[in-house]
Amino acid sequence: MAEKSSSDWGLRGTTGVSFAATLELDAIEVQLGGRVVLDRFSLTLNAGEIVCLLGESGSGKSTALRAAAGIQPIHAGSIRINDERVSAPGMTTPPDRRGIGLMFQDFALFPHMTVLQNVLFGLRRLGRTAALAQARAALRRVGLADREADYPHRLSGGQQQRLALARSVAPRPGILLLDEPFSSLDARLRETVREETLAVLRETHVTSLIVTHDPEEAMVLGDRVALLRHGRIAQIGTAAEIYRRPIDLNAARFFSPLSEIDSLVSQGRADTPLGSVPTPGLAEGAPVTIAIRPAGGAAIALGGPGIPGRIVSKRDAIGTDICEVTVDGLDAPLGLRQPSDAALRVGQDVFVTLNPEHVLVFARD
Repeated sequence: MAEKSSSDWGLRGTTGVSFAATLELDAIEVQLGGRVVLDRFSLTLNAGEIVCLLGESGSGKSTALRAAAGIQPIHAGSIRINDERVSAPGMTTPPDRRGIGLMFQDFALFPHMTVLQNVLFGLRRLGRTAALAQARAALRRVGLADREADYPHRLSGGQQQRLALARSVAPRPGILLLDEPFSSLDARLRETVREETLAVLRETHVTSLIVTHDPEEAMVLGDRVALLRHGRIAQIGTAAEIYRRPIDLNAARFFSPLSEIDSLVSQGRADTPLGSVPTPGLAEGAPVTIAIRPAGGAAIALGGPGIPGRIVSKRDAIGTDICEVTVDGLDAPLGLRQPSDAALRVGQDVFVTLNPEHVLVFARD
């Protein structure tokens, strides 16, 4: 049974199902302007899986997507779709013969075509009747059925994004590649559009590779998240795995701000001004960095137990208090996020308690 979706979108469960394909990028290398952008980059997507490729600007995310699409030739390695080689040095199968859909950051809509014509563009291999039915079904799903005669410039930014999505999924590709699909939307729209886009991807069962620089977005959307650094995958896993067990301090910093404390291992623990924390697997006397996430890493209260501290700043973020707390022995205030509490005020003395589950320990070089 179809479910009601967010306002302005069509009914969930009404998108056509794709024949999901596998995608394998095997030790590929891409050089641009004499610089290695992808360095023996390897990534495999299972059929129907959604993987988010996450990284900073310049890390190679969009280049990997372009290589998978067949837009960017590769200089080493291979790319396979359903075990069929589609890219290798000196050989590139064109995008329109790969069974893929593309959704670009700027949407890449055809300004001289109507909304309906934009969606029909990818359905040219179908007969006119079948193409119209498939295009209109896609437009209904994204809530644009009543705008089919309009041109893209008449649509809002959010509607243009929905049109780009409809055009991408209408041909029912085996693989869908999305490059920063929500970056041009304002914060008010982004959450709803992201939620509905994910629903469409789930309905179609299309294998999806989504490029993003936003950790929260990657964690919400992906079955797995691949963290890209200097042209290679630094870490890959579920959102929970990467968040709870980041491979190193830089990976942890990418997912959230941290309060960092240097210490030494002594008898399986490291002492800090906030108390000692366990250091499993680290050698006696090893230098370590204790990293405390603002959400869940520590809590403050007006009464004990805990380590004495003082609130030096407090901001309200719609139901969440964002506080900085000074503690004797810490070089910088401790950053904290916790449920809003009107009783907490700047200048108050409080007690700080650590939550070891959200405290990370990294060996220091």
